[in-house]
Amino acid sequence: MRLRRRPTLLLTLGTAVALALPAGPAAAHPGGHGPGHGPGGEPCTADDTVHVPGAELAVTACLPDITTAGLLQAPAGQYTDQTDWLSLHAPGTANPSGVPGLQVDGYFPDTSSFNTTHGWNHDSQFVLRIPDDWNGGLVVTGAPGNRKQYANDFLISDFVLAQGFAFASTDKGNNSPDFYLDGDRPGDAVVEWHDRVTQLTIAAQGALRERFGHRPERTYMAGISNGGYLVRWQLENRAPLYDGGVDWEGTLFTPDGPNLFTYLPTAVRYVLGQADAEDMYAAGFARGSEALWPYHQQVYWSLTQKIYRAEFDPAYDPDCPGATAGTTLAEILAPCPSDAAYDAWFAGPESEDVHRALARISLTGKIKKPLLTLHGTLDTLLPISTDSDVYAEMVADQYRSRLHRYYRIEGGNHVDSLVGLDPDTLRPMLPCFRTAFDALTAWVEDRERPPASTTVPRPAGNGATDPELLNTCSLSSAN
Repeated sequence: MRLRRRPTLLLTLGTAVALALPAGPAAAHPGGHGPGHGPGGEPCTADDTVHVPGAELAVTACLPDITTAGLLQAPAGQYTDQTDWLSLHAPGTANPSGVPGLQVDGYFPDTSSFNTTHGWNHDSQFVLRIPDDWNGGLVVTGAPGNRKQYANDFLISDFVLAQGFAFASTDKGNNSPDFYLDGDRPGDAVVEWHDRVTQLTIAAQGALRERFGHRPERTYMAGISNGGYLVRWQLENRAPLYDGGVDWEGTLFTPDGPNLFTYLPTAVRYVLGQADAEDMYAAGFARGSEALWPYHQQVYWSLTQKIYRAEFDPAYDPDCPGATAGTTLAEILAPCPSDAAYDAWFAGPESEDVHRALARISLTGKIKKPLLTLHGTLDTLLPISTDSDVYAEMVADQYRSRLHRYYRIEGGNHVDSLVGLDPDTLRPMLPCFRTAFDALTAWVEDRERPPASTTVPRPAGNGATDPELLNTCSLSSAN
């Protein structure tokens, strides 16, 4: 049964982009009604309280607009954290607004305290949003990178709320560049990501059941980067909880490669002046992505290599990064010189422990529910040739291609805010995610098959200023 959707109204947020430390949209389906006339019943009131099963703390607020446009009118940090999502989308992107409903902020029991949001100093924080005109569906996400629960507010929450879905997101149980300090065994921090997404999904379904008398009719997962990895993992391992998912450039973890450790050491060597462009191409970085390299050289490559190596192989160099990835921005971004040789170590027989640690959290391709994957051909943090190209083959090897669609987005890169670095070559990915999400729901609810897996060509135009490129995307192989 197709879930009833509200018409998606767009508001252009003319916000200047801030490149933070890392970590038109498809037409809405017709049939929406005014607020208060869907399965959600009457509009929320200040007296409403939502019980979230298993939560240690849950604070409910009835708000006139639970999209980012409305939430930014509240005191800074009260209902969203703009610093956590501003660097993920392109300036000029049009987003929906004007969705009244409930927001629930809280946390589940946890022993770590990387997340200082709301002054709680408590991990496993979550946000649950329920539009007054609820359509009976739920979308669950996990934060990308090492960000927190609000990181998907602009990319995913606004869009799905405007269609009537409830939205739930988790900080994954640990965050910040020091996330690798959580847990006792190598890989424990990432294992917790899985648990926290599963926990939030069950709790959000329970909260909706208690409020409305029935569970969501459909539950979808969606995510970007590490959040995309979690979509893949949940559909492989916790599939009964979901009806399908959209994986936007998910991280590929495999025990023996390809993975971060088979190509990032080359990037660290490039940062240190020990590798050249030909070495980068050989490692998997795409020709045509060179305009993105200076930014990634400064911000992404060295940091990502050192903190994930510390998570899975802390014995390799216990002094770097050590008890913290850094206390200043320069320290956080600085490479561990020892990481320049890490790929040689990873390929050697002495690295059995890190392979075992990776095996605990690795993907198999054995998805059990419909999955749409999209990945930019110029992704310069998770190169497409070492990531989603490989994952699509893994899905095929498990004889699950009937459940999978894979869209290679020509000109897409890892972070939409960077399109201005080469606007004649790059394009934003967010419009393609929106189209993919609508294609997923039509596939699940109406048995309308999505377009075949393909490389989606980049239309002509300036990726940083052309409204069509900023706000529309077709998943067809034709322009």
